[in-house]
Amino acid sequence: MTTPLAAILAARIAAAGPMTIADYMAECLLHPEHGYYASREPFGAAGDFITAPEISQLFGEIVGAVLVNAWRQAGRPSPFLLAEAGPGRGTLMADIIRTARIDPGFSEAAKITLIEASARLRDVQRETLGADAHRVTWADTLDELPALPLFLVANEFFDALPFRQFVRTGDGWRERMVGLGEDDALAFVAGAATVPDRDLPPGHATAPDGSIFEVAPAREAAASVIGAHLAAHGGLAVLIDYGHLRTAIGDTFQAMRGHGFTDPLAEPGLADLTSHVDFEALARAAASGGARPLPAMTLGTFLIGGGIIERAGALGAGKDAAAHEALRAAVARLCGDEDGQMGALFKVLALAGKDLDGPVPPFHAG
Repeated sequence: MTTPLAAILAARIAAAGPMTIADYMAECLLHPEHGYYASREPFGAAGDFITAPEISQLFGEIVGAVLVNAWRQAGRPSPFLLAEAGPGRGTLMADIIRTARIDPGFSEAAKITLIEASARLRDVQRETLGADAHRVTWADTLDELPALPLFLVANEFFDALPFRQFVRTGDGWRERMVGLGEDDALAFVAGAATVPDRDLPPGHATAPDGSIFEVAPAREAAASVIGAHLAAHGGLAVLIDYGHLRTAIGDTFQAMRGHGFTDPLAEPGLADLTSHVDFEALARAAASGGARPLPAMTLGTFLIGGGIIERAGALGAGKDAAAHEALRAAVARLCGDEDGQMGALFKVLALAGKDLDGPVPPFHAG
């Protein structure tokens, strides 16, 4: 199907030539009138996908407990920033705030900041946070965070940042672009830009024609900013997203609409566009900023190590069979490794600041 944004992009390409996937993705998500985030409600059962905080409060409670314990381990700095990048509807931060009340000192010292550029989503977050909304400051970018110790979570934040693709051709690696094909429909084409061999992963020399390699300068820049802040002011960042632990060749560009996959070029502005996050690249970028990356792990390992089984047992105490089954299903979806479950697909990377040496449970020392 065609969309208003598809017509706009086709006209732009016809006039100026093919566009990078990064530019295409930015237009599809952020176009002020026809962009996905300007025109649709992506989250929840009525949207296009459900994030971990929407599945169960257990997710936010484990994240909150990890941040509280890391704050204690860092010497209980006061004041400090309790921040979330890409907070969606605000569900995760609401659960973290509630969990953080286990330590009144943490709650009193926390200056809550949400990194959110969308005015529409900021309104949704205010509604979700309710009585706690008055405590929140909003920032457009990570660069705006004040010079304080930082305890940050970014859940499904990095996958939404634009990325680039390079395709192996008979003439070497060329940037994969969005151009026009038959009937002037949007289509993938090979551009002129190349990628240096030193930036390609092992095995690239024997990759067959048509192989795809993805790079994400915007994601690495964000990780570097977080790393520099942690190096200067201390704290911990917990980055959670779907992706891979090692840099590798592969096409992960995907579009989500109505809880299913669709062609990334078919419905510009109507589908969410993402790709899998390269956690090895994020760790390198954060380390270049001065942070100490801790070995990344699967979401299932993180949640189980953080005590989700025990917490589910506590929540289910005295409840009926239906409540027990709901908790069991939530834990399975968050921690499992089968189709439709998040435990193996999603990865978790922790970045430690200058005030955190050694392991930071449930993360091991790097």
